[in-house]
Amino acid sequence: MVLDSLDQDKAEDIVAIDLRGKTSIADNMVIASGRSSRQVGAIAQHLVERVKSAGLGTCRVEGMSQGDWVLIDVGDIVVHVFRPEVRVFYNLEKMWSVAMPETRMAI
Repeated sequence: MVLDSLDQDKAEDIVAIDLRGKTSIADNMVIASGRSSRQVGAIAQHLVERVKSAGLGTCRVEGMSQGDWVLIDVGDIVVHVFRPEVRVFYNLEKMWSVAMPETRMAI
């Protein structure tokens, strides 16, 4: 459901990370990028709405007002949606020992 929602909203460079055995904060982490602050916010808002519509409860959301990095806690799944340059700066994939996808820079 999370991956489908991100895909429907044209999120880019989606990475799913299995956290089981690594931390107790969640079972899975999903990291994705939006091309702009507006798209990051829309991706996050649509995910929250789809989770609620599916009867999976209420998500906790941080960072929606800035649109650079939105964290959505969907219970056992933590979703991070970044603008590309913010994602590169924080490099969560490296923290969790996952290869970061090749990024396309707009020139």
